[in-house]
Amino acid sequence: MTTVFKNAFGGARRRLAVAAACAALLPLGLGLGATAAHAADAPYPTKAVKLLTNFPAGGPIDILARTLADALQKDLKQPFIVDNRPGAGGNIGADFVAKSPADGYTVLLGIDTTFTINPHLYPSMPFAAKDLKPLMIFSSSGLSFGVAGNVKAKTLPEFIAQAKAEPATFSSAGNGSPGHIAAEIFASETGAKITHVPYKGNAPAVLALMGDEVQAGILATPGLLPQVQSGKLRALAVTGRQRSPLLPQVPAVGELGLKNLEFEVLYLAMVPAATPEPVMQTLRASLQKAMALPEVKSRIAALDMVPLGETGTAASDHLAASLARYGRIVKATGMKVD
Repeated sequence: MTTVFKNAFGGARRRLAVAAACAALLPLGLGLGATAAHAADAPYPTKAVKLLTNFPAGGPIDILARTLADALQKDLKQPFIVDNRPGAGGNIGADFVAKSPADGYTVLLGIDTTFTINPHLYPSMPFAAKDLKPLMIFSSSGLSFGVAGNVKAKTLPEFIAQAKAEPATFSSAGNGSPGHIAAEIFASETGAKITHVPYKGNAPAVLALMGDEVQAGILATPGLLPQVQSGKLRALAVTGRQRSPLLPQVPAVGELGLKNLEFEVLYLAMVPAATPEPVMQTLRASLQKAMALPEVKSRIAALDMVPLGETGTAASDHLAASLARYGRIVKATGMKVD
């Protein structure tokens, strides 16, 4: 409460000072210009910032967003409010941010697939690539190849053989989601036959596996972990370049001679393209501080993420490379949104 009151009283004193200065300058015709100059020079942020996530609550990006919001709020002394606006593979939330004022008060926290897969999947996008730019790529994460308890295959090669003989059903967190494209990569690279069944988020996709509605799913590891540990589901492989610390006994696809199945999700922040660089610098600096905090590092590890902290050209180049790769995959597989 003390900090809130201090900020409020400090803001009131500044407003009174500005009003007095403007009154003094009005006879000279300089009042409005002085006010505008003062507003332009005002420190950022001076009010609440919205961290908009474009996927459902409870998923990895939502958890990461809430973790970062706490750290940013403490550092920048303003509220950082998480707002979930899922739908259309992340397009709905991204479009909202793209059309928001470019003032740093609406920031998108999402995953790369909205920008690297969706442009190849959707006949038209509600926003253009030029409307948003990366603030930071926080981290990357592989997925886990999980199967239902009634599936006979005990290894990924066994499952591939099974799916070549008889089509297998795959759940995902939705059309255009990481699990969707990972499943299509799996089918394309192995010759397995699959039927994709989209759900509204990672949690419902896991529940579908548990209920034997589908046979498999390539999903976020933290959502699968409790069910794998309890023996209700089995993890046959992970799609990252290395084994997951959460499932150290489960091989990476590269170990199985299936390096073409490697797939990672990028977790990132995007802002409207016209956002001023000083505002971006403030946000980046605070995010870098947050990423260095022990509690944030711990949460990132628990989410099966590898810290990256890429900004500027490195972030843009990473997204461009992924966009090109997924374009080739979508074209080769004929992948569609239903």
